[in-house]
Formats: sequence, C-alpha cells, structure tokens
Amino acid sequence: MATHTAPGIQEMGCHDARAEVRAVVETACRRRSGQTRRFREDALLVAGELASNAILHGGGLTRFDARIEDGALLVQVSDHSRTAPHLVRHNPGQPGGFGWMITQRLASHVSVDIQPGGKTITAVLALP
Repeated sequence: MATHTAPGIQEMGCHDARAEVRAVVETACRRRSGQTRRFREDALLVAGELASNAILHGGGLTRFDARIEDGALLVQVSDHSRTAPHLVRHNPGQPGGFGWMITQRLASHVSVDIQPGGKTITAVLALP
C-alpha cells in the first residue's frame, strides 16, 4: 500500500503518483497470468489524470493512496476543492479537458466524497 498525506504531499506530482501506482500494479500483476499490460496502462492513466486534476483544478494534492483490495486497484486522490469534477465540452483550440471522461470510462467505479476541507475521488479498476 502506498499512502501519502499532507504535509509534503504538495510536492508530489503526476509523475510521482504514476510511480506509486506502477509499484502497486507491478506487485499485483506479478502474481497473475493473462492480459495485464492494458490494465497497467489504464491504471497509470487514471492515476495520472486524477493527480493532474487535483493539482491543476483542486488546489493541490492533500492525499494520495493506491492499493489492491478485494481483487481491484483502488486509487484515491484528495485535494482542497469542494467542487465535484464534471465533464467539459471540448474546445478544439485548447488542450486537455478529457481527464474526467477518461477516468470514468476506464474505472469500473468512481466516487466523489465531498468533505469540509475538500474532496476525495476514488477510482476502482478491477484486476484482470
């Protein structure tokens, strides 16, 4: 299990979040046969998107956790914002705007928990 909480979490970027998820996923996939490459790629993409959104739109990361539980990878990202993510209409003149949609499509379950000091997003990806 890889959990990071504030203080010090502010320095954690998308690259660090992906590295944490990579370590958890690699450990889980070592024990499994079958198609794990796609799962690895999906997990890294979801972790990167959630961390990126927390940094860019949520006032920074306050907590990051990646762990295997009940046959699934749980990625939890907390930030300072109390605003739930939402789908945005793509503007061809600007990059980005796909992170929340990507997360919802790749994860088997996504939840948003709004608390007084911000929010926590949990994405669940079923292990292959």
